[in-house]
Amino acid sequence: MFNLQDESWLPVRPVSGTKRVPSGGLSEVGLRELLLHADVFQDIVVDLPTQKPAIYRQLLLPLVLDALGRPANAAEWTSMFDAGAFSRRQQDHLSAYLDTHRHLFDLFESAEPFGQVSGLCTVKGETKGSALLVATAATGNNVPLFSSRSEGDRLELTPSQAARWLIHTHCWDTAAIKTGVVGDPQAKAGKTTGNPTGPLGQLGVIMPMGRTLYETLLLNVSFGQAPRSDDLPQWRRRDRDGNVEHTLSCATPRWQSRTARGLLDAWTWQSRRIRLFPEQTPAGLRVTRVVVAAGDRLVVSPDTEPHTTWITQRPALRAKKIANGRDPAPVRPRRHQPGRAAWRGLEALLAMDSSNGDVDATARRSGFQSSHLLSRLSEVSQQMPGGYPLQVELTGIAYGNQSAVIEDVFFDEIPLPVSALDPDGIVYGTLLTAVDQAEKLATAVNHLSGDLRRAAGSDPIPWDKGQRPGDTLLHTLDPIVRRLLSGLRAAGEDFDLSERGLTAWEHKAERATWKVADQVFSTAAPGLFTGRRTTKDGKEHVYRLSTAERAFRDRLDAILTRRTAARKDS
Repeated sequence: MFNLQDESWLPVRPVSGTKRVPSGGLSEVGLRELLLHADVFQDIVVDLPTQKPAIYRQLLLPLVLDALGRPANAAEWTSMFDAGAFSRRQQDHLSAYLDTHRHLFDLFESAEPFGQVSGLCTVKGETKGSALLVATAATGNNVPLFSSRSEGDRLELTPSQAARWLIHTHCWDTAAIKTGVVGDPQAKAGKTTGNPTGPLGQLGVIMPMGRTLYETLLLNVSFGQAPRSDDLPQWRRRDRDGNVEHTLSCATPRWQSRTARGLLDAWTWQSRRIRLFPEQTPAGLRVTRVVVAAGDRLVVSPDTEPHTTWITQRPALRAKKIANGRDPAPVRPRRHQPGRAAWRGLEALLAMDSSNGDVDATARRSGFQSSHLLSRLSEVSQQMPGGYPLQVELTGIAYGNQSAVIEDVFFDEIPLPVSALDPDGIVYGTLLTAVDQAEKLATAVNHLSGDLRRAAGSDPIPWDKGQRPGDTLLHTLDPIVRRLLSGLRAAGEDFDLSERGLTAWEHKAERATWKVADQVFSTAAPGLFTGRRTTKDGKEHVYRLSTAERAFRDRLDAILTRRTAARKDS
């Protein structure tokens, strides 16, 4: 037996100076200890960044929401947040809830194993290695680059590891063919096809993070309407009899495609039917074999998905699809781009007014909607402590080969001033200005490179091939932008402080831009001084070093307006 409530299976980092756990080190705790004393832990520590949102969604958040309910309004949420810890009454409610459902959290319980289907098996009784659960392990077509293991290597997972990777699989598993199991009427020839990735694999996950685990829980449980009566976590949907379309049970091999009933349903979505096979080894109890079969397929909806931003389709494009007989959703989840810093997506993070999300959707580009959680936080931002060190963590997975393999894992975190969540505030405009300037500076450097290459008789570097100097500049600007984000936490609605921050940013950004530009100029061949003449659409263009430099300086003056004005005044 291995009960997740009591066994020490979750590594945590304690708050500095706490007496409950050793100072400065890591500790491992069970669910009960973690939740009842969430204020003494900074956060959980995971094997892979994508494990964190999985554990929060599959366990921590639904446990709190189902046991305590949702804060009814902004005032109630603010009161809980200001308290800094669960009250004695709330601890009693959590403890009673855990006691009532204790038997449903045992990883190896014979009748109701947590997150699994008891007795799940194939027709021939086949199993696969436990590496099937581990995103970083080689198995089948999924062979991570530089993996130290091959599919033939036996992987023994401790119960703690197995629990974490089980939860991860429900959220992030690869798509395509899955093993067919006894009792699944939709399996054919020993397999099921058309399986999508786990639900988080379809999103660009965004999680607001606080100073303690307690604050993080509150930041991810918004206030508002109470859950529906049929919105239940997976451990309360375990009926073995009846039609799954009515019971919504995840305790049998049967599965269905549907939308979530609410947050609890969506957070604990069982996208696979799984069974772990533990065995005694010289090192102790280990999980070495598993069965992973098809599970419920989620139709993602903004109504029940708080952890992603959204793209609103261009009206003309949506109308065209409808005319062709398709009915596309008006919005779709916005996924992260590997290699692209999180701050470059601030436009979407700060698109607070979802009711007017289509305002930014034009004939040429799509619009954005922020995540539900950040939108809710914008409503209470005035009541949060000034200079509160809000962090936003972004995670995602890039799949390849029809989403059947994992190509890359995305993780980034940025400091986000709470005052930036107010779309009418000063900091909001300051941040979007800085991000827009960074992108335009990168474009200016790319134009400079293109002009010099044309003067030498070459074509500009294609945007989708090779390393362009603008990419180098954005990498150089990254720490400067992050320092600006941190510094603006204390700005509040102080216009002068925000302006000083933006002026300092422009000064540093200009110096960084010229460093990259100088590298571009250093590659100029002697012939660039005389240049080259070309004719396009009946119009003559002259490309030479002097005109390229002049155009570059003009672009910088137009982008960095404060620096330009300061030079003119001096």
